[in-house]
Amino acid sequence: MGAELGVVVAYGRIVPVAVLDQLPMVNLHFSLLPRWRGAAPVERAVLEGDAETGVCLMAVEAGLTPGRCTPRWRPRSTLRSRSRSCELGWSTSAAACWRSTWPVDGPACRCRATRSATRATAEKIAAHELELDWDLPALQLRRVVRLGRAWTTFRGRRLRVLAAGHADGGGSIAVLGPGRLDGAEVGAGNGTRLLLRTVQPEGKRPMDAPDWLRGVHPGPDDRLGT
Repeated sequence: MGAELGVVVAYGRIVPVAVLDQLPMVNLHFSLLPRWRGAAPVERAVLEGDAETGVCLMAVEAGLTPGRCTPRWRPRSTLRSRSRSCELGWSTSAAACWRSTWPVDGPACRCRATRSATRATAEKIAAHELELDWDLPALQLRRVVRLGRAWTTFRGRRLRVLAAGHADGGGSIAVLGPGRLDGAEVGAGNGTRLLLRTVQPEGKRPMDAPDWLRGVHPGPDDRLGT
């Protein structure tokens, strides 16, 4: 086909050496290696509350290959972080092709780490990790919601939580038990509260949390997670 360079993104298989002999390739990985090697680096960075993440560009060769990392940014949301990853990744690749060298100012990185603290593996997000555990603090629950597929149950049916925020004290000052509702605020671990913004009941369209609450009329014994 006359291609001069291949760019590998989120490809979960080993490229055969015979292919690399015919077509040189570079790989984009959406993390600051060696942290978060694996299939879900952006999601893991969000769940762990990483202060920053980035993109690494490296040549695809047999064995482990050094590369360069782009400037970093804060992973404020998964979708925005993915967009930012793609933006920086493609611009980095284009510059590399144009200059025929590593174009960025970030430090060289290697896929092999010497400290376990930086060698975290980004395994795929399992379904059980997306279920909101109301015994956890609200900050941790917000991270799960930011992945876009968080869910809980209400009266035995699944309820997706599409958007949530920090409770600003609009409800009562009483400490809520885990999963208990005070308007759109839900009790969480350590006496914290999660503010529901957008939810999607099973079999229905997404809706604002206040609209959902007006429809279900939660009683004093109702709670999420049941």
